[in-house]
This record gives sequence, structure tokens and C-alpha cells, in this order.
Amino acid sequence: MRIHENSQGFTLIELMIVVAIIATLAAIAIPQYQNYVFRAQVQRVVSESGGIKPSIEICLLKGKFNVGDPAVARNCDPQATGSNLQATAGNAAPTIAETWSTAGSGVPQVALSTNAPSTIVATFGNLAGAPLQGATAGTITWTRDVNGSWSCKAANIDPKYVSAACPL
Repeated sequence: MRIHENSQGFTLIELMIVVAIIATLAAIAIPQYQNYVFRAQVQRVVSESGGIKPSIEICLLKGKFNVGDPAVARNCDPQATGSNLQATAGNAAPTIAETWSTAGSGVPQVALSTNAPSTIVATFGNLAGAPLQGATAGTITWTRDVNGSWSCKAANIDPKYVSAACPL
């Protein structure tokens, strides 16, 4: 069997078609991937901030309504840890969420009350995607009514990134 001597591989037009196909696929895939990443970041902050609800319940059952140093008898330690998706968290070691010192610590802000709703508020920042932070940074707010029911509300977040578990 004899191979043609002029046979050298792909023609220029064949290579251009392959490049065009790859470029078209990339133009579709990259924005979809970014949407997926931002949705995952929102869901992660919903999970992180909601994860301290059991600690809040224990504090309220024990009559501890002040968030702060757990060494003080009447203080509640919600056991919130730093998150690199929440406002200016950096890679700091986990810290407790104290309303008097957590501004910029990357942990959810906690407010407890005996006769009004208690809240957990997580603000996007630091390594969160650009659509989730900025001048009007997105927030996830968990609210516990006086009857003990929790609800979640997202704010300042594009609806395409919000999950049904924590609607706008």
C-alpha cells in the first residue's frame, strides 16, 4: 500500500473550523460556569450563617441574650467562624461573633432579643464574586421570630444567584 507523498495533515480551513467550534463552546460555557460559581457562593454563605442557628437556640433557652465573650456568664457564644466569602474575613482564624467587635471580621452579625426577632446577618465581601459585593453588598439574613420559627431572606443579590432556600 502506498501513501500519497502530498499528504501532510490538516488543511488550514479544517483547523479554522476547529478553532471556531472551540471558541463558540467557550463563549457559552464560561458565563454559565461563572453563574454556577456565584450561585454556589450564595448557597455556601446561606449554609455558613444558618449553621449557627442551633447555638443561638441554646443561648436563648439558657436566657443568654448578650452576644460576647463566653467567659462572662450571661454572654452567648454563637460559635460563628470566619468565612472568606464574608466581608473582610481574610484568612483569619475563626472567631466568635460579637456584635460589639465583629465589624469586618468575616463572621455573621448576631442580634438576640427576648421580645423581638433575633437575627443572623452575613454580608458578602472579601473573596466573594464581584456581583455579590461592592457598594451594595449582598446580605443573607436569618430571622427568628418570637415563636421560634426561622426564615431566610437574601438582599441586594441578583435573582439568578439566589436559591429557593433563601429567597429575595
